[in-house]
Amino acid sequence: MSPPEVREAVERLHGGTVAEVRQGGGAIFVVTLDSGERLVAKHGTGEGAIAAEAAGLAWLAEYGDVRLPAVHAHDEDWLVMDYVPPGPPSKRAAEELGRGLAALHLRGAPAYGSPPPGGPADAWMGLAPMRNEPQPDWPTFYARHRIEPYVRMCADQELFDAGEVQVFDRLCEALPRAAGPPEPPSRLHGDAWSGNVRWSDEGVWLIDPAAHGGHREGDLAMLQLFGAPLLSHILGAYAESTAVPLAEGWRGRVRLHQLFPLLMHAAVFGGGYARQALDAAREALRLT
Repeated sequence: MSPPEVREAVERLHGGTVAEVRQGGGAIFVVTLDSGERLVAKHGTGEGAIAAEAAGLAWLAEYGDVRLPAVHAHDEDWLVMDYVPPGPPSKRAAEELGRGLAALHLRGAPAYGSPPPGGPADAWMGLAPMRNEPQPDWPTFYARHRIEPYVRMCADQELFDAGEVQVFDRLCEALPRAAGPPEPPSRLHGDAWSGNVRWSDEGVWLIDPAAHGGHREGDLAMLQLFGAPLLSHILGAYAESTAVPLAEGWRGRVRLHQLFPLLMHAAVFGGGYARQALDAAREALRLT
């Protein structure tokens, strides 16, 4: 996207006169208006991406449990929202995030795999398509919409051979035994890796959600995937504040919940992610 295209989109959707457009990474732009107000303008990565993100941000922000950028306007291609100035991580903000996530998860969702209200079933996680379709339980949802599609994508790219695909097939069959005790679906951010945890002087914000009804251990596993700052404080505050304690053995299921993002990264980026996903699947099988 060129600066004139960004300028046109922001002025059309939000109003005001754009004074400056600065690249923020990928399809994200930091826009300064003549008034001095700064905004983020984001161009969608695929069909339905903007609608899914806007619906997800609204759903996650419903009760104010965690800090999320407010959406000012959007259309099929562009999302205009708050700009969050960066700041240093702090113990206070990390513990606030842990408590907020615990509260957010307990707000619940209609079903495992349900999209945010008003959001499309066909959404995105980064550059990868992601299907949100209600399923009767977490093992069915996770196998059908978080493992099998990405294993097929990887196999089509010859990242997995037939024997390695069978590892994932065995895991999908064993998921009811590996998943831990059943629990109601949670309201998930869905992509809470460290890059989507934005620290500021005010606190910590969550950006770029892939929101859906899912298993709360999924958000906690994503925080651990690439090592969020002050992780022990986030997880400690989460565990202390939740009204419904995490199920016994949740730490042993971290790799099971990290399997989806690893498969997604393998399907999009290839490289070592395929090997990490296979290792995670084998580790998860040991839970059975």
